[in-house]
Amino acid sequence: MSPIVTLTLNPAVDVSSRAAQVVPGHKLRCHDVRHDAGGGGINVARVLRRFGTDTHAVFTCGGPTGNLLERLVRHEEVPCTVVQIAGDTREDFAVSSEDNGMQYRFVLPGPELSAFELDTCLSALARAASTAGYVVASGSLPPDAPIDSYRRVCAALPKGIPFALDTSGDALRHALGPGLTLIKPSRRELEQLTGTALPDRTALSQAARRLVEQRNTEMVAVTLGEDGALLVGRGFSLEATAPTIDPISTIGAGDSFLALLVLSLSEGRSPTAALRRATAAGSAALLSSGTALCHPAQVDELAARVEIRSL
Repeated sequence: MSPIVTLTLNPAVDVSSRAAQVVPGHKLRCHDVRHDAGGGGINVARVLRRFGTDTHAVFTCGGPTGNLLERLVRHEEVPCTVVQIAGDTREDFAVSSEDNGMQYRFVLPGPELSAFELDTCLSALARAASTAGYVVASGSLPPDAPIDSYRRVCAALPKGIPFALDTSGDALRHALGPGLTLIKPSRRELEQLTGTALPDRTALSQAARRLVEQRNTEMVAVTLGEDGALLVGRGFSLEATAPTIDPISTIGAGDSFLALLVLSLSEGRSPTAALRRATAAGSAALLSSGTALCHPAQVDELAARVEIRSL
């Protein structure tokens, strides 16, 4: 199978820990600290690697934190192309409060990319994608990046390669159009995109259907957290009910979902089978601390508990 290539323009080192209680005005003594390579495309590639899939991650890297990020990616044996930048790669932080089980997440903006650095990323992606079976771009744009950056990513790809995008807000709105195979908004992100409240699955499905019919994209996957997910494309509208679990961390669930959805579709599996595996992967990621993401054995076990029906 041809490799699945991922792009992360604004990656991070994810730092996660636990504290007895999260309260203002006090020093919070943390423990169980872990560092994971982060950023949507990197996380997708990490999951794909665990499933034995040929993958290649393209991402930016700068400063001491960037050096750590590269070491973490290579430690997981993910083949990669690193685009060196002048700015320092960001860190993100998550602290779980043991008194109430809540997780508090702090997301930093990241470094700016120069026009030259962005063009270098696009060139690196085009080279890596020359033999790709699928390309996945995932994550936020760096501060002050051109709002049409993901549309430029799509234009830089060799013609005919499926392209999946996971981003939000104006970055997603300006990316919609020919050449886009799949988008994966959450409920909130789809409401932002359509400018209207979507209170139930019928409204969500109809909104996704309009995007497909208007040829903004071929498929829309809507992640709904503990309520499962939707997958809408030409000729099908599916909903998945996620298995009931006790989550440990919410970090990386969407990336795990996207990785298994793209992997399944690239393998020629049906939309039903792809949605089932993707929903199981998202649930499996919730059972891991930090950005540990999903693991194959957990996905296989949970997939049998995912219910799929047509809308």
